[in-house]
Amino acid sequence: MSQANILLINDDAVVSKYLSQELIEKCGYGVFVASNSYLGLDSFKRSTFGLVILRFGMPDFKTADLIKEIKKIDPDCVIIGFIDDTTRGSSGAEFYGSGIYEIFSRPIDLARLFFLVRKGLELHTTMASSRKFSYGLQEQNLSLQKQNFLLVKRIEESTKNLSRLYEDLRLTSLQAIKAFAQAIDARDHYTHSHSRNVAKYAAVIAEGMHLSPKDVELIRDACELHDLGKIGIQDSILLKPGSLTEEERVQIKRHPVIGAEILEALPLLNGIVDLIKQHHEHFDGTGYPDGLKGTNILLGARIIHLADAYEAMRTPRSYRPIPLLKEEAMAEIKKYKGVQFDPAIVAEFEKVVDKLESL
Repeated sequence: MSQANILLINDDAVVSKYLSQELIEKCGYGVFVASNSYLGLDSFKRSTFGLVILRFGMPDFKTADLIKEIKKIDPDCVIIGFIDDTTRGSSGAEFYGSGIYEIFSRPIDLARLFFLVRKGLELHTTMASSRKFSYGLQEQNLSLQKQNFLLVKRIEESTKNLSRLYEDLRLTSLQAIKAFAQAIDARDHYTHSHSRNVAKYAAVIAEGMHLSPKDVELIRDACELHDLGKIGIQDSILLKPGSLTEEERVQIKRHPVIGAEILEALPLLNGIVDLIKQHHEHFDGTGYPDGLKGTNILLGARIIHLADAYEAMRTPRSYRPIPLLKEEAMAEIKKYKGVQFDPAIVAEFEKVVDKLESL
């Protein structure tokens, strides 16, 4: 006889012998017979059975409790109930909800029983395979979750490393460009500290207007590079002691665009480019290079424009060796409020001008 795949739990020895012989001889199944509920439950714990034939109403164990215990051990086990004549009229229907697959009774219809057993074993195989597949998926999902977690950690670390490298590269590029810009300022002994002074003034104004530290730093960097485009302007124009001709003015007005074009080649400095390009735009739209007006001009560029103008008035220049006094420079700023300068920035500037003088 092949290994038992059916457990028959029945305290009626005659019926058990009859059913087991029929299932073995006519169907070729392996059948293990347990003469009471406790032996049946113990056998089920120690061996693997795809199907259990269980007689309802045995006196040693409540049928419903026995079904529950079997299902605890193997949720996929298929249970077929047997109703004996002595079950006092019970149809066993009350057990369907507890996991019973089907019920048969006396007189025993062997053809139906064989059919139920065959289908029950097929069902057990299907359910066991499905559960095994489900467990496999769960294990794979857990494995994937762990791998995803590790991958996310690696990506986070890589991102941090890339961010650090990006910032290091940005700072290195910025420092190199600043050194270059300072060299351009140094072409004229009158303006050798101009960009750094403009940066200090603009930062104080921006902080007073409650801009974020990031925006303040961006404005400071733009100030240090705002005259970078003067590299494309001839010294004879930059250092000219007298008034410029119209053609020379056209040349000098090109420096914001030249500076922006130089920096556009460095994506790391993108946030600075527009500030430099717009730092000579006027609030009323009469500035250059694009004639932008009002709030169409970036706030940072409007701040730089005022700081640039004030610093130029307060320091000696080739065309004006004697600088304006603070009061004279302030008078010029107020005179062109709403024309050349943003009124809101002028108002803030009046609050901080004394602080600027002490820097």
